[in-house]
Amino acid sequence: MSFLGSLGGKNAFLVGKMSYEKQETLIKLLILSIAAVLSFATRLFSVLRFESVIHEFDPYFNYRTTRFLAEEGFYSFHNWFDDRAWYPLGRIIGGTIYPGLMVTSAFIYHVLNWFHITIEVRNVCVFFAPLFSSCTTLVTYGLTKELKDSKAGLVAAAMIAIVPGYISRSVAGSYDNEGIAIFCMLFTYYMWIKAVKTGSVYWAAMCSLGYFYMVSSWGGYVFLINLIPIHVLVLMVTGRFSHRIYIAYSTMYCLGTILSMQISFVGFQPVQSSEHMAAFGTFGLCQIYAFVDYLRSQLSKDYFQILFKNLAILALIIFGTIAIILGITGKIAPWTGRFYSLLDPSYAKNNIPIIASVSEHQPTTWSSFYFDLQMHVFMFPAGLYFCFKHLTDANIFIIIYGVTSIYFAGVMVRLMLVLAPVCCILSGIGVSSILSTFMKNLETTRKEKRNKRQDTYPVKTEVAISVVGMMTLFLITYTFHCTWVTSEAYSSPSIVLAAKQYDGSKIIFDDFREAYYWLRENTPEDAKVMSWWDYGYQITAMANRTILVDNNTWNNTHISRVGQAMASTEDKAYEIMRELDVDYVLVWFGGLTGYASDDINKFLWMVRIGGSTEKGKHIKEEDYYTKTGEFRVDKEGSPILLNCLMYKMCYYRFGEMYTEQGKPSGYDRVRNVEIGNKDFQLDVLEEAYTTEHWLVRIYKVKKLDNRGL
Repeated sequence: MSFLGSLGGKNAFLVGKMSYEKQETLIKLLILSIAAVLSFATRLFSVLRFESVIHEFDPYFNYRTTRFLAEEGFYSFHNWFDDRAWYPLGRIIGGTIYPGLMVTSAFIYHVLNWFHITIEVRNVCVFFAPLFSSCTTLVTYGLTKELKDSKAGLVAAAMIAIVPGYISRSVAGSYDNEGIAIFCMLFTYYMWIKAVKTGSVYWAAMCSLGYFYMVSSWGGYVFLINLIPIHVLVLMVTGRFSHRIYIAYSTMYCLGTILSMQISFVGFQPVQSSEHMAAFGTFGLCQIYAFVDYLRSQLSKDYFQILFKNLAILALIIFGTIAIILGITGKIAPWTGRFYSLLDPSYAKNNIPIIASVSEHQPTTWSSFYFDLQMHVFMFPAGLYFCFKHLTDANIFIIIYGVTSIYFAGVMVRLMLVLAPVCCILSGIGVSSILSTFMKNLETTRKEKRNKRQDTYPVKTEVAISVVGMMTLFLITYTFHCTWVTSEAYSSPSIVLAAKQYDGSKIIFDDFREAYYWLRENTPEDAKVMSWWDYGYQITAMANRTILVDNNTWNNTHISRVGQAMASTEDKAYEIMRELDVDYVLVWFGGLTGYASDDINKFLWMVRIGGSTEKGKHIKEEDYYTKTGEFRVDKEGSPILLNCLMYKMCYYRFGEMYTEQGKPSGYDRVRNVEIGNKDFQLDVLEEAYTTEHWLVRIYKVKKLDNRGL
């Protein structure tokens, strides 16, 4: 103890000997380190409670491709034709993905193994998002420091470390593109602000490298490449455009565009698609603006005005004609369905049901904003106020980012992820400014008491104490809220379910991995499995079997064909299954356990998507409702629904089951009704396997009768 005491005394002596600047730097480093560690640690609930396991659906595809890249190398990965997906079409992996996530993970895997740190690819994937969330914390500090000061940066870094809106897509096991994309996005913004403030080609080039990393990692880069041009346009309109902005944007756009075109999946889109035309048009405006400035310096005022009017009219005619010709000839691709759905939230529901069927593409509820942001809902406007109060080129950018991200987050719940970082930055600015102001009042009050002076206004001390106390309470409740949300809402892997029984004990449902293990061990290697597209990635990654459709959803016609089979009677469905060489059919069913995300609850989307193509036009959604317009699975349900393939696969033998005390047999615990069609037999399918809790049911397609016998 005496040794430790003397050691502590020496450290205290050394700190005391440091200059004020060094002490301040040490404290900043300590706070940042704690925030980074906290960011990593708070995302580990799922690993501690369950195990090191990949979550959700898309992460299983990312894990499978990362494992292939790590084992086979980049050349084989880039040229990989995956015959396990989209049978009989297949999929070219290298040209249809954003490879940044996989390449980064494989690089980390090889570096660790080079240092003889033995680790599986799966564990690299599981802890990848928490690792980059720590990096995001550091970048957030740097960006906020450029916008205001280091105090605001520290607050913003601490906030983004635990904000639920970001944690929802970056917990351990959530191995998806968003896990790296937020870091790339904020790093690009950080470099952009540095370039704008300095006019340096170096920082602009770094910004283009960050943009390239972003493009290689996530399709959301389109938001970034439209936000920066909007910032430049606003600076032009407000008279703030300068040589610094010209250098920064021209360098960033040229280098960034060339680099982004090296990604196979992106190709020539930066110069051909409508989503990138704002960036291209702004680049052209920058050149025109600079040229006009040059002419103004060389000509008299009268000559300049005449020349400017004629050149402006000529330029409008030329550019307008070129744009019309390129649009008519198809050289400039129109906006995609997802982009239209951001501008018009009802577009996908009315025109592209495959997009509308995804839960994360639904509009955000008001409660979700508070649930995912908590105190940021109140401090976000405060941060905007302080940015408007001290308006600079950099602050204009963060204002534009904040306003646009609020709109997009309201249109699509998935984009809450884009809103969360800017909320933390603006809240950090707001909290820091408020605390700095009122803490100074407290210090001033103490000095005034020593000098026996009067306060500058009544109850100055009381007001300062109240505001500081209120902000402290806000921050404490924010910490508890974020921890609770992370623990209870965002740390449950969908591949393994947990529930509490009446006596308070926990029960684990591991039916999904049980089903995929059965498929891998008990079916031929070339077996084709038909399921709804949600489960495609998991089947190929865990069961290693060929599937018809998966979460890539690139071919609406193929998915529609599966939907038609599910919504048809057995005989018509059998024709489709024979056409697609289906050997097994897999469905998710929650009627026994009360699991609501099953195929019966998704069935209407199968009907809508199945009826959205020419071959499926006979499938009408209204045929699956009762006469009163209700979707019911009991005796009042539509006869077409009660006899379709999906209904029979889910409820086969379920009519014999007693699920709750005091309820009749065949009582569905999700729909809370007794099913209407209990006594039926399957004609073209035979039950192959049903998991312990009936969450997954697998059926084998019967072969055609041998007519020669």
